[in-house]
Amino acid sequence: MKKSCLEIVRQKCESCMGCALAKSRNNVVFADGNPSTARIVLIGEAPGEMEDECGRPFVGRAGQLLDEFLAEAGISRENDVYMINTVKCRPPENRVPTDEEKSACHKFLVAQIDIIKPDAIVLCGATALKSFVELDKKQTISKVRGKWMTVTVDGVEYPAMTIFHPSYLLRNHSMEEGSPRRLMQQDLAEIKNRFLSDKIFVTAQKELALV
Repeated sequence: MKKSCLEIVRQKCESCMGCALAKSRNNVVFADGNPSTARIVLIGEAPGEMEDECGRPFVGRAGQLLDEFLAEAGISRENDVYMINTVKCRPPENRVPTDEEKSACHKFLVAQIDIIKPDAIVLCGATALKSFVELDKKQTISKVRGKWMTVTVDGVEYPAMTIFHPSYLLRNHSMEEGSPRRLMQQDLAEIKNRFLSDKIFVTAQKELALV
């Protein structure tokens, strides 16, 4: 049911000409992950060059680094996480999407979340965070990351956490205590423990029920 509903949204998204990004895209980058099993919706900023070429989010260098962190935390990209972006088309030169571009894509973002109905939302970077939360000038990602908050999407409240965008971690290689990479490890471990630690137990229960 979720897959068929998302396919309808995908088709509408692929024919969208709601902003100027539609004129320069190679592919609409709709989503990645298994909507039937995903319990986390992870929202990034926008597609990059590689994403625009293949039509999947988080496949470039930053995405590969994110995969490493997810795997280390015991979070399955294929089954636990449904990955989307605030905009579905690549901004020129990988610039930050404008408010107009984000507004044009917002209905697709909301529809995806409505259909998935995740246990939690992970906001990957400042652009994703600002799509749901208004920040004052003193609030930076470093100050708000790792803290649970509530975001409201189409009238439904979801627990949400902000994490560093993996592109930021590409520029920060240190693994010392308090470094961005160590904090990323801590944040993903918290997400895993709070929302995915019972996954094996639940799966085992379902298998026993079939015996």
